[in-house]
This record gives sequence, C-alpha cells and structure tokens, in this order.
Amino acid sequence: MFTILMYVVAFGFLIFSYIRDRKKTFLALKKAWKSFENILPQLLSILVIIGIMLAVLSPEVISGLIGEKSGWWGMLMASIIGSVTLIPGFVAFPLASALLNSGAGFMQIAVFISTLMMVGIVTIPLEIKYFGRKATILRNSLAFMFSFIVAIAIGVVLG
Repeated sequence: MFTILMYVVAFGFLIFSYIRDRKKTFLALKKAWKSFENILPQLLSILVIIGIMLAVLSPEVISGLIGEKSGWWGMLMASIIGSVTLIPGFVAFPLASALLNSGAGFMQIAVFISTLMMVGIVTIPLEIKYFGRKATILRNSLAFMFSFIVAIAIGVVLG
C-alpha cells in the first residue's frame, strides 16, 4: 500500500511539474532516463550474481555461514566481505533482504551492510591519495569498529 501511495505522489508531482513547465519536465525525464540507462547494466549484472549465489548457496549454507547461530564468526565473515565488496546501496539492500529471507541473521546482515557502506578496502589507494594514509586508516578502522556497534544494537533491538 505504501509503495502504491509513493507512486501516486510521484506521478502527482510529475503532472504538477508538467503543468508548471513542460520543457523542464521533459528535460528532467530525459536526464532520468539517461541515469537509468547508465545504472541498468550494473543493476542487471548484480541481480544475476545475486540470483546465481542464492541458487548455489542453499538457505542451510547461508544460515550456517552468516545465520543467527554463526555468532561472532559469522559477523566477522560478513564484515570482511562487506569491507572488500564494492556494491552500490541500491543493490545492497535487496541483497540483504534476500539473504535475510534465506536464513542470515540480523546482526550479520547489519555488519555486512554497515561495512559495505562505510569501509572501503578497494578504494583505499584513492582515499590515501586525497586524504593521506593516517586519515584513511583511521576512518576505515573507526568505521569497521562502528559497524560492529551498529550490528550489536540491531541485535538488541530485533533479537
């Protein structure tokens, strides 16, 4: 119901924009379509990877690796994977949902998403170039530790 409401509101604003200025509305729709075209290959490839991963890994395997009973080892594994993976947020959240539905634990997914968004092992060389070694290591280390704090808080609230 909420999704339908959001579509109705968005469509309403689109009509309002069209009434106010047709030219700007068409320009905005053109830009939106270009953005969609740029994101689509990434999105499709990630969705294929998620589909293959979920087909290969049974819910029992996922539950064993990063399920609630996997504890700190599951959290550590999820945090390492999140730290070294470079996935955009619009793909990460559906992936997290699919993993939760397949038996992953809330704390493990929370630390995965947190490290995915905040820790950037892959981007460290670029970050060092612009911010320096000390700032990069400090930021990534603090973000990694904070991810565990977030995961524990999620575990307390949802567990």
